[in-house]
Amino acid sequence: MSLAREISKRRTFGIISHPDAGKTTLTEKLLLFGGAIQSAGAVKSNKIKKTATSDFMEIEKQRGISVATSVMAFNYKNVKINILDTPGHKDFAEDTYRTLTAVDSVILVIDCANGVEAQTKKLMEVCRMRNTPVIVFINKMDREGRDPYDLLDEIENTLNIKVRPLSWPIGIGSSFKGVYNIYEKNLNLFDSNKTKVQRNIVSIKDLNDPTLDDILGISADKLREDLELIEGVYDEFDVEKYKLGELAPIFFGSALNNFGVQELLDTFITIAPFPRGRETNLRLVEPTENKLSGFVFKIHANLDPNHRDRIAFLRICSGKFERNKFYYHVRNEKKIKFSNPTSFMAQDKSVIDEAFPGDVIGLYDTGIFKIGDTLTEGEKMEFKGIPSFSPEIFKELINKDPMKTKQLEKGIQQLTDEGVAQLFIQQPGNRKIVGTVGELQFEVIQYRLLHEYAASAEFQPKALYKACWMTTNDETKLENFIARKAQNIAKDKDNNYVFLAPTKFLLESAEKDYPEITFHTTSEFKRTLVEG
Repeated sequence: MSLAREISKRRTFGIISHPDAGKTTLTEKLLLFGGAIQSAGAVKSNKIKKTATSDFMEIEKQRGISVATSVMAFNYKNVKINILDTPGHKDFAEDTYRTLTAVDSVILVIDCANGVEAQTKKLMEVCRMRNTPVIVFINKMDREGRDPYDLLDEIENTLNIKVRPLSWPIGIGSSFKGVYNIYEKNLNLFDSNKTKVQRNIVSIKDLNDPTLDDILGISADKLREDLELIEGVYDEFDVEKYKLGELAPIFFGSALNNFGVQELLDTFITIAPFPRGRETNLRLVEPTENKLSGFVFKIHANLDPNHRDRIAFLRICSGKFERNKFYYHVRNEKKIKFSNPTSFMAQDKSVIDEAFPGDVIGLYDTGIFKIGDTLTEGEKMEFKGIPSFSPEIFKELINKDPMKTKQLEKGIQQLTDEGVAQLFIQQPGNRKIVGTVGELQFEVIQYRLLHEYAASAEFQPKALYKACWMTTNDETKLENFIARKAQNIAKDKDNNYVFLAPTKFLLESAEKDYPEITFHTTSEFKRTLVEG
């Protein structure tokens, strides 16, 4: 089969949301509709009974939250769908931000009662940075919630994107009767059913059809008024504007009850973009190019605790990946081959012989990969836009068992290679400052250091405001600043200087006193940094 045909069959997207909006539940139901699992919420496996398919780490099962991105692939209507289910909890946002570099579009889940929440805004900002196409699924319509029009206004005003409903709810909460699919012009009637695929479709091409009154009673006229208002207020749906990230189609439903999900999925495979071209430091790489290229956006150590394996997640950007073929590791300047590349269904892996643009594959890693690494067939280029963000909480890592120093060193290096946190080394003393976006990450690191590396450690809080990477055209000024602020200077894992600003005031003072230096709170600029 031709490369172009394989590309046209693929849709790779991430599911994002504020915690508890129903993101992982929606992921489960998409897998259910795709036939990848037989019942949602309780995977038929002795290992992980009664836990969500996409939550596989032990700490996730204990807490009932997602703390790591999961990759799941399945086929639906002759389309290969790659879902990246991201952590919703703000403490694990860094993993989500990086995952968004590996997708071609996203589905944003919003709770109809809570509307746009803090984490929703942050995630959407990352999508806006890359003009990522967004479909919005307004969830939990079977519960009491806010007026749909108010939700649409809030999404437009708060998330800075135009919206266009492609389905519309009939009632809400106890009066919820179903949704009208504006895109397909049919009615899907609601019947609460949490474990089965439910479809009760009535084709209503003409809203004046008396069948609508027979089915909905007094709600029929309200639906007609709503749909007339929608057509008057909102522009006609434009697929190209959606693909440019300028317009978000809106769907309503109840993921828990499998309701409104198939409308979403059917429309998604029709309008969502194929794998797209990606920028490198040299040029734009198109997926249709014959030579393979791809980048590592995630690393996970000990995916299977019994085998202590380490997996690098590679997003294929162009060409065809083949098992046992040599590829060029750009940063290491070495050729390597992979005998057991894998595809994923959460923690379940299967060896593959080939993969194509849009696919996410797992490569067994002996420690040669870092996040952002590029594989090619010889071209020396690096994919752009895989950032680290300034942490919000900083703590010093303290070794509680000097006999396990090597294990601790290995553990913290591998875990920070994964991107679960950022590591800054301060001198004198080679002190390790760990930065995260949330407290829960420290608990995860401490747990994994002990259980995966037998290293006992604790964290001591550090009063720091931001970690700032620095760029300048005046290296003398940078050297002067580093000398003056030595007690607040560290190096990141790539040996770049970082200013650990103690307070907002001191950061603003540094910016004022050193206008020649730009202080960045994201490492998007890392390739232009002065290296120590």
